[in-house]
Amino acid sequence: MALADELAWTTVTELAARIRRKELSPVEVMDATLARIEARNPSINALVFLDSERARAQAREAEAKLARGEEVGPLHGVPTALKDLFDFEPGWPATFGGIRALKDFRPPFQCLFAERIQRAGAILVGKTNSPVFGFRGVTDNYLFGPSRNPFDVARNTGGSSGGAGGAVADGLLTFAEGTDGGGSIRIPASWCGVYGLKPSAGRVPVVSRPNAFAAKDCFIHEGALTRSVADSALVLSVLAGRDRRDPFSIEDRPDFLAATSRDIRGWKIGFSADLDVYPVDRRVRAVVEQAVRAFEEAGAVVEPVKLGIRRDQRELSDLWCRVIIPLSVMAFEGFREAGMDVLGEHPDDIPPELHAWIERGRRLTVVEMGKDQAMRTEIYDAVEGALATYDLLVSPTLAALPVENGTDGNTLGPAEVEGVAVDRLIGWCMTYFLNFTGHPAATVPAGLADGLPVGMQIIGRRYADADVLAASAAFERLRPWRATYAKVEARLGQA
Repeated sequence: MALADELAWTTVTELAARIRRKELSPVEVMDATLARIEARNPSINALVFLDSERARAQAREAEAKLARGEEVGPLHGVPTALKDLFDFEPGWPATFGGIRALKDFRPPFQCLFAERIQRAGAILVGKTNSPVFGFRGVTDNYLFGPSRNPFDVARNTGGSSGGAGGAVADGLLTFAEGTDGGGSIRIPASWCGVYGLKPSAGRVPVVSRPNAFAAKDCFIHEGALTRSVADSALVLSVLAGRDRRDPFSIEDRPDFLAATSRDIRGWKIGFSADLDVYPVDRRVRAVVEQAVRAFEEAGAVVEPVKLGIRRDQRELSDLWCRVIIPLSVMAFEGFREAGMDVLGEHPDDIPPELHAWIERGRRLTVVEMGKDQAMRTEIYDAVEGALATYDLLVSPTLAALPVENGTDGNTLGPAEVEGVAVDRLIGWCMTYFLNFTGHPAATVPAGLADGLPVGMQIIGRRYADADVLAASAAFERLRPWRATYAKVEARLGQA
């Protein structure tokens, strides 16, 4: 067996430990990683930029450091990737989700994920695909096209961290960066059958300029997609901790890895199959209703719960679009002030759905924005109310199975679920509630429906990220999902 195939399904923790013990060298790990990417990435379109030369050079440096007996970080020599959105490495292209006019834009910035992950010894190999400005729950754009689901390459990975989800699910990388402003870690993790944790707001700093407060109008989070819970705990321990540039970041850093060994016996878990308002595909519902029983096997008490939400799901998905759209409006304004009038000179680079919401966003009044934050508060109060009784809440992650990819660079989500119309950008995603509120939430692979992955969402109290990890790990022990990747491997990289 080639080393590229042997290492494909290892975990971050396993790989890092073997490198530290010198059972594997960073150079051979990097060569194997790049070989698998070359063989399989064309069939799934997960990575859209690769800097192989730099990655190999850094692997040689990592190997020399080990040879000298120097102290190394917890991710020393482990390959990973950035997301091609608001995520930067100096000199690398930043297309903000496949905007054609920005294909040669190479800003001199470095994002916090790149800073902290490289400080821990990880090696960046390139950037992963995402939709324009991350403004939808699927991954497609006019520059790079759609990311294809490793479980069925005719279908989408989800978004906006869709390239990251595909890369991890296909064994190209052990982990990859994800950001989450409406579910963008949890959505692709759910559709690609991997693990995705959105930490509590403030747990991992989000550095934005010129507006340091931009990521709080609708909470935006930084994290990673992995194939195991322990891997996410390890990466979170590297990313967490206060940064002076983020006014809301917190210093508190529990032992996240230790949390994955905790017992959840006696915990009270509230289960909602629809979060009060979502139509849910009956196949998804059946898988999650079966999966949630694992918590009872672990000794927890699982009870049905109502959150008390009375708004229609379409009203709430429109709310998410209104709350998040000012970030896009101001980003395009920033481009214009820097001499790149993308909207004015390259309007065809932007999907029509985003154009429409930008126009609506520009017309928002102060009164309307105030009412929107009051509506958002209703969701916060509902989640907090339920978590006053329960240690955790559990639901499906998404209301629908992966959609087929379009051929026009503008793939959208389903138009309806179980006969009920939903917004095609975000309305089938049972994730954005937790971006309104800032609670930690993860998706675990719950099983397969018609051969496609289904995710189960685990929601914790604010700053109780360790509880979410503990429950996720308990589920993984009882319902391990590692064997599901055999279906991915059998695809042999063929589109």
